[in-house]
Amino acid sequence: MLATTNRAGGIPKVFEAVKPEIGGKAVALKANYNSADPYPASTHPDTLRALAGEIMDRDPASLSLLERSGMGSTRRVLGQCRVYEHLAPLGTDIIVLDDLPASGWRHIPRDGTHWKTGFFLPERLLSSGAVVQTCCLKTHRFGGHFTLSLKNSVGLVAKTVPGSAYDFMHELHSSPFQRQMIAEINRAYPVDLVIMDAMEGFVTGGPEDGERIAPGLLLGSRDRVAIDAAGIALLRSYGSTPEVMDGRIFSLDQIARAVELGVGCTDPREIDVIPLTGESRKDAETIARILQEEG
Repeated sequence: MLATTNRAGGIPKVFEAVKPEIGGKAVALKANYNSADPYPASTHPDTLRALAGEIMDRDPASLSLLERSGMGSTRRVLGQCRVYEHLAPLGTDIIVLDDLPASGWRHIPRDGTHWKTGFFLPERLLSSGAVVQTCCLKTHRFGGHFTLSLKNSVGLVAKTVPGSAYDFMHELHSSPFQRQMIAEINRAYPVDLVIMDAMEGFVTGGPEDGERIAPGLLLGSRDRVAIDAAGIALLRSYGSTPEVMDGRIFSLDQIARAVELGVGCTDPREIDVIPLTGESRKDAETIARILQEEG
């Protein structure tokens, strides 16, 4: 964890601390472009540039950004967020998941999940050599309760697949098991690095707008359960919605189901909150204390 106001300088430090092995690999990158609303609703431009640049500096075989927006046309959202402008100079392949043919999707069977018939993820994601994700720090008023790294995976799932009218997002958002289904997506693919941009965040509302806070932090991990638990602890330190504040962190539906599925760590005592600088120590201690007392 790093306290900083400089994304361009901070993201390489977090990257180096986690040490994902991406050299020579086809890297899939998932950011947060659910809507065209500005950060912290969507990935900050400086975060996208710094993260993509850091990946390319490590000589991957390729880098592909995979995105599907839930609140608007993905291609339009990416354009409004200037994603093409930021990534084109790096040679990044930008994949608008709405435009994939049926052959570009792979069916993930139901296999004990709450999805009625399973769901579909991009072949490019599942065949990649490494996956890097960047998420924001937000609450979610449409049933997710919070939208961190686990919830960010929803933007990789097909809403519909060509040749079928079935709407997987309608199934997700109308289900009483929405939060468990979010966690179940994450069982289908690993990650090599998650960077949570918590320079700012929403402690109420979300995902596109809400009451803002400014923690001034970057968090990194290979473990989606650990980083989401730390993000929830950070939200709690400011005061958040009842759905975020009440109960043990590891009893919250997204976290509890992800733990059941082996997506990440199984106990808050397994989480080490490591400050990368002396200035980061106080925040790290606050998050670690909340994890210990409320995890």
